[in-house]
Amino acid sequence: MEVLSFCHRSTASSPLPGFIVFFLICYVHKMESARFTVIGPDQPVTAIVGEATVLPCHLSPRMSAENMEVRWFRSEFTSFVHLYQHGKDQYEQQMPEYHERTELLKASIMDGNVALRIVNVRPSDEGQYRCFVQDDVFYEEAVLDLKVEASGSAPQISVEGYQDGGIRMVCQLAGWYPEPEVLWRDRSGQLLSSSTKTKSKDGRGLFEVKSSIIITENSNQSLSCCIRNAYFNLEKEPSTFYISDFFFPRMSPWPVVCSVTLVILLVFISLTLFLFKLRGKHLDTISKLQVDLEWRRSLSNAVTVTLDPDTAHPNLILSEDWKSVRWGEKRQRLPDTPERFDSWGCVLGCEGFTSGRHCWEVEVEVGGGGCWAVGVARESVGRKGGIGLSPEGGIWAVERWEGKFQALTSPVTSLPLSRAPSRIRVCLDCDRGQVTFIDAGDEAPIFTFPPGSVPGERIRPWFWVLGSQLRLCP
Repeated sequence: MEVLSFCHRSTASSPLPGFIVFFLICYVHKMESARFTVIGPDQPVTAIVGEATVLPCHLSPRMSAENMEVRWFRSEFTSFVHLYQHGKDQYEQQMPEYHERTELLKASIMDGNVALRIVNVRPSDEGQYRCFVQDDVFYEEAVLDLKVEASGSAPQISVEGYQDGGIRMVCQLAGWYPEPEVLWRDRSGQLLSSSTKTKSKDGRGLFEVKSSIIITENSNQSLSCCIRNAYFNLEKEPSTFYISDFFFPRMSPWPVVCSVTLVILLVFISLTLFLFKLRGKHLDTISKLQVDLEWRRSLSNAVTVTLDPDTAHPNLILSEDWKSVRWGEKRQRLPDTPERFDSWGCVLGCEGFTSGRHCWEVEVEVGGGGCWAVGVARESVGRKGGIGLSPEGGIWAVERWEGKFQALTSPVTSLPLSRAPSRIRVCLDCDRGQVTFIDAGDEAPIFTFPPGSVPGERIRPWFWVLGSQLRLCP
């Protein structure tokens, strides 16, 4: 009998292992091409006022960022310092203060270098910057600090006159940033205490400092003045001055007689000026009382204010009666009309005023970490991109920002209140061009923008909300 032997081998393999291998290859490829880290300098970058500086930033591992989004910004994501997107620079909504002053260095962008160059550095450029890079849905960012420095003029010593039995010496300097420390030293290098110090800023934001000291005949008559910038551990060479005994005053009978006569004359003049000043204060007090009385009478004609949804930022959520507004985390799909704010969480009131007096009250959120501002704005106030929160930008308001309560002047004015009020009355006098804010709880005045501050055009209520809520009172 012939025995037949059969051996069975499968010729078709299962597709499952091949699918797993394909998936792993795609996943690893995506991880290699998309995952990266954005790296900035560990130490602050130092820049000189008026010169150019580079903020370093690169990707790790090194990869091309040519088709990625590179966004440099400070505190607000939408208010950018520089934006590179879709393979080119975007300037439409750039912060005005950086216009024509920034450049993304693209020479090494294929190697992941996305450094930013800033020209004509200003003191206002100092602070924190964020280097944000996004590829498809993956993004990373790095945070770095920019320190600004300006080494101004050498200290200059001059004699201002006689005072308190000695000679008043003055040391002046200009063009420094940040504010420098003025040091007086004697011949042996020991520090001397200055009597007075005044400071101011010029048009570029640089400090001008004036320090004075009284030198008597019995004290060390050789002294020097030097400037120290402790921020950058920098010290300007001192100016030295020597005072001879000849310059110190000598007592004689005639100076005594003249001094007594002068004192009597000064007392008479001072008394006369005091009486005039007292009379002026009395009249000023009466005027203030009249103004306050007029405002309190105007409360009986308080206006009803509602919110204009056509101007509200897409993140703002308005109540159905248009009387309250709060910040929402999700951006709503709303038409981007010319009337709508697109960068700041602002909304205007429906009502507009060109004459007369008008008052309304707003309940504000006191607790929590939210920020808000209430006041008035020109109807023509900017709605797109960065806006100026000051009278120069067409806004007159008070705000609560990071636990501080302040008036939006330029620069801002800190308000001496232990806490922000929970209910604020906004009083607009179109005829006088004046805005007054009052604590509606105890009728205490908060702040007044002086007469003539508000221009003679249509003015509307203005509100700003970030992580907070405001409600118009009935």
